[in-house]
Amino acid sequence: MAERWVGSVRRELLDHVVIFNQLQLHRLLTEYVRYYHENRCHLTLEKDTPNGRVVSIKTSADAQGIALPRVGGLQHRYEWRQAA
Repeated sequence: MAERWVGSVRRELLDHVVIFNQLQLHRLLTEYVRYYHENRCHLTLEKDTPNGRVVSIKTSADAQGIALPRVGGLQHRYEWRQAA
């Protein structure tokens, strides 16, 4: 289980950034853990998250999908929002 988590961190985060110091690494890992528990789909949880999440439903025909950046923009969560 630990090897699988480390592999996910490496593939989804560390392979895409250059780490300059320990503070930056700590900040990125903290953001990734939050993303992992609140936003990332897990197949073993039937595409839900460990913390559970509310699925955004398209409320009208003119609603637009927007991307909410996570982990410094490396990952995103998508929601429907009313067009302005």
